[in-house]
Amino acid sequence: MAQIGKRTKAARVAFEGKELVTVEEAVKLIKSAASAKFDETLEIAMNLGVDPRHADQMVRGVVQLPNGTGKTVRVAVFARGAKADEAKAAGADIVGAEDLMETIQSGKIEFDRCIATPDMMPLVGRLGKILGPRNLMPNPKVGTVTMDVKSAVEAAKGGEVQFKVEKAGVIHAGIGKVSFDEAKLTENVRAFVDAVTRAKPAGAKGAYVKKVSLSSTMGPGVSLDLASASGSN
Repeated sequence: MAQIGKRTKAARVAFEGKELVTVEEAVKLIKSAASAKFDETLEIAMNLGVDPRHADQMVRGVVQLPNGTGKTVRVAVFARGAKADEAKAAGADIVGAEDLMETIQSGKIEFDRCIATPDMMPLVGRLGKILGPRNLMPNPKVGTVTMDVKSAVEAAKGGEVQFKVEKAGVIHAGIGKVSFDEAKLTENVRAFVDAVTRAKPAGAKGAYVKKVSLSSTMGPGVSLDLASASGSN
């Protein structure tokens, strides 16, 4: 059995007996316990009362975090002509058509978000087996299949986070850096929780949000008081 490091042990002691705390308390606790040599990410996990195997219980969406993620997002855009120029001007890292498709097919994926104009989807569709499992497939439901490539690129660069429920009914996301001040992280938490709450599907029965936990990249998790987690209270 692997030995627990001193830092992890100290963090676990600090978190002992801390359950169902407010967002403010959780953020303070996580910031004080984060001691890795890099700027850790604040991660959120939401356990939902859904079974995503049923289409009417699928949860997916997008949220613009008020204070961004602190992460540099590399954006690829499938577009031609004027729309390709628009994407480049908006700050897209990679813009192309068949050439971009061939690059991806060769296994070179150097981006975190993929956007496409609707006319490019027959081309992008051929990449479903590569982009789909990586959650990179452009989708109109989250605004990544659009003619407004300028807004889509700017949103991706400006702290937009996509979310999609996993098989076990859990949503995971990084929602800021531990170096952010407490108020900014707290705002981001509540914005994310509210977006997932608004995305409640028609087929969800019983309790929708069952548990919300926060952790840093290397630290233990702490569960939140659900009433405190929502900004709409």
